[in-house]
This record gives sequence, C-alpha cells and structure tokens, in this order.
Amino acid sequence: MAGSAGEQTISGYIQHHLTNASVGEGFWTFHVDTLAWSVVLGLVFILSFRAVAKKASAGVPGKWQACVELIVEFVDDTVKSTYHGKSALIAPLALTIFVWVLLMNLMDLIPVDFLPTAAALIAGESMDVIAAGQSHTYMKVVPTTDVNMTFALSLGVFALMIFYSVKIKGFGGFMKELYAHPFNTPWLYWFNFILELVSLVAKPLSLSLRLFGNLYAGELIFILIAGTIGVWQLPIHFLWAAFHLLVIPLQAFIFMMLTIVYLSLASEEH
Repeated sequence: MAGSAGEQTISGYIQHHLTNASVGEGFWTFHVDTLAWSVVLGLVFILSFRAVAKKASAGVPGKWQACVELIVEFVDDTVKSTYHGKSALIAPLALTIFVWVLLMNLMDLIPVDFLPTAAALIAGESMDVIAAGQSHTYMKVVPTTDVNMTFALSLGVFALMIFYSVKIKGFGGFMKELYAHPFNTPWLYWFNFILELVSLVAKPLSLSLRLFGNLYAGELIFILIAGTIGVWQLPIHFLWAAFHLLVIPLQAFIFMMLTIVYLSLASEEH
C-alpha cells in the first residue's frame, strides 16, 4: 500500500506540473502560462537586441554587444549558405525564430518547483498547502513543452511556405509542383498529388512535433528528478541540465535551419 501511495503521490506531482493554467473550454481553451511566458520572452529578445543596436559602437564592443553580434553573424551566414532566393525577410525571420525558441527552451533549466511555487504564493496559497501537494495554481514555464505553441510556430512557417511558393511560381506553378512531380505523366497526376500533399502537410507537423517532443521529454525528466528526490534534487538537476545544454540550442538551431530550408525550396523555380 505504501508503494501504491508513493506512486500515486509522484503521479499527482507530475500531473500537476504538466498541467497548464487555462481559461475557456473546448477548442477555445487558452493556455495562459504559455501565452504569457512566450510574450515575455519575445519582449526580452526584442528589447535587449534593440538596446544593443541603439548603443552599438565601432570601438571595442561590450560583452553583450559581442554576444549579439556573434548570434547575428551566425544566423546571417547560415541564411546565406542555405537560402538561394532573394528576400529581405528571411534573415530577420531566422534570427527571430532562433533566439525566441532558444529563450523559451532555456526556461527548462529553471528548477521545476521554483516559479510554480512563487505563483502559488502570489495567489495566496500557504506553503503547507503547496508542500502537501494540494495547490490549485498551475504554471508551465516552458512554452515549447506545449504542443499548441510549437504547432503555432510551425503553422506560421507553413503559411510563409505557401506564400512564397505562390508569389514566386504563381498559383498554377505551385499546383503543378503538387500534381506533376515526381512523375510528369498525366495518368499519374492523381498519385503525385496525394504523395506531394502528404509531404507538404508533414513539414509543419514534423517541425512542431520534433521541438515539442524533445523539450517535453527533457522537462519530464526534470520533474521526475524533483518528484522522486525532493530537496536533494538540485545536484542531479544540474547534472541533467548540463547535458540538456546541448539539446536546448540544438533544437532552436534545427527549427531555424528547417525553416530556412523549407522557405528556400518554396522560393526555387522548377
């Protein structure tokens, strides 16, 4: 019985940390924590980079200016080597995606109880209630562990793919790519269309689920560490966080890179 109770307690702990703060019902359910943290981190990106741009000097740059310049140059070089069309939008878009996703992923390194406990205390709950696992305040602080967020990002990329395809190739050229490739034979047009439509739809799905799956798995391990070890979680938390430091920028880079590749393909005339 003790083992069952322990499992139930850990299960409840995990479920609580994986539950979003939500308002609304059904399709019109809004995950308030995901929206709030993504907006806050977006503002952090915009305001911090804007501050560097306004104070940039030709002399010896400060540490933060050097860091920003390094990121901008890295993204710019990646776009130049990958995107073969001509557009003033792609480099700023790639920079925004990389830094924004990176900041959202970095929230995974904050100990899992820190911000939810602070939110519960602000909501007026006592430490005894929180420690007993009876808190009714929910907060997920990593927006990329919410599939709604990653899917929204991928839908934005998908919309740009369709826009560039139609803009550069025309609607007829875009449709011809769907039904006349890879077999340019009239009696196989139906087969081509099914094949290419599945391939087209798979792009935003894979883009969103890859980011979500990797960050969700990492967050779940952090929660398991905290739920099973309790106050002794910090040493092991930081060990897993050290490994996770590889995953966090890598997933931001992959999302940015695939976005550039997809838009490059959409911009090519065949």
